[in-house]
Amino acid sequence: MSHYCGIDLHSNNHVVVVIDEEDKRVFQKRLNNDLSLTLEALRLFRETLQGIAVESTFNWYWLVDGLQEAGYPVQLVNTAAVSQYDGLKYSGDQRDAFHLAHLMRLGILPTGYIYPKEQRGLRDLARQRMRLVQHRSSHIVSVQNQVWRSSAVRLDAGTIRGKRPSIEWPTLSDRYVTQSVEATRAVIDTLGEQIEQLERTLLSLMKPTPMYRLLNTVVGIGPVLAFVIALEIGDISRFPSAGDFASYCRLVDSQKTSNNKKKGEGNRKNGNPYLAWAFMEAAQFALRYLPEAKRFYERKRRQRHRVLAKKALAHKIARACYRMLREEVAFERERLFAA
Repeated sequence: MSHYCGIDLHSNNHVVVVIDEEDKRVFQKRLNNDLSLTLEALRLFRETLQGIAVESTFNWYWLVDGLQEAGYPVQLVNTAAVSQYDGLKYSGDQRDAFHLAHLMRLGILPTGYIYPKEQRGLRDLARQRMRLVQHRSSHIVSVQNQVWRSSAVRLDAGTIRGKRPSIEWPTLSDRYVTQSVEATRAVIDTLGEQIEQLERTLLSLMKPTPMYRLLNTVVGIGPVLAFVIALEIGDISRFPSAGDFASYCRLVDSQKTSNNKKKGEGNRKNGNPYLAWAFMEAAQFALRYLPEAKRFYERKRRQRHRVLAKKALAHKIARACYRMLREEVAFERERLFAA
């Protein structure tokens, strides 16, 4: 007799459902988020359990790691790809957990990638650096706008951060605006210090892996960005094609068409937002240092909005990186912009 388990995971509890080969529920219970309770519930099925399907929610680390360490075969479910029959009048946590186990029994469960535990902390540290960079950028834009509308002087980011000042700071007549700007600049300075600390840690831990060395040859991808992209990719072989990789990076359009007409959109949030950010950053730097990238961007810019033009460049760079990593060859600008 074989058994299959589905777990519907929430922030403070999870529902465990175990079914047999005929879809009969042999166990069903809601448990608090305590690994010992989960292991005790599954103990009776340890020898016959073919797999455990766990939802890929924000807090799956502790459960998946604990079950794997206990020797259970675990599959991380791609929840965005799981669909149920729309005609159901009732759907709840027990039904959701049962459905995951049912799909696993049929061999059609859409699964995601379980990132190696030993590298996960370092990847999350790189993600935190990215969040701080984004926060700092938003504060820089805030100061820029405040000064611009109060004095008609537009400051660049370097001047606001105190790095390579190119414009003299104007005198602001309104003391409240001045206080607001000074407070925001203090936040910018603090964020900058924390970002530099995280970067020093990341740089000290960088290992010259083949993936990192190849990514570092791309014009627009520096040491830190190459490390971030390598950490987010993990195993490049999990992507069957360049198109699948670009889609995972959120660099393709999400739309449904019929008879050459747009009929709607899919889930635009499917994929990795961190890789999307990283390749948009790579595109921004490529515009500065790669003339071919600048020409490509300007050509796309004449056809669409500047953000979409930059996204098209990021898409091109992402596809190039995929081919580089699969073929294990260094970056060639002539090959990237040949088409």
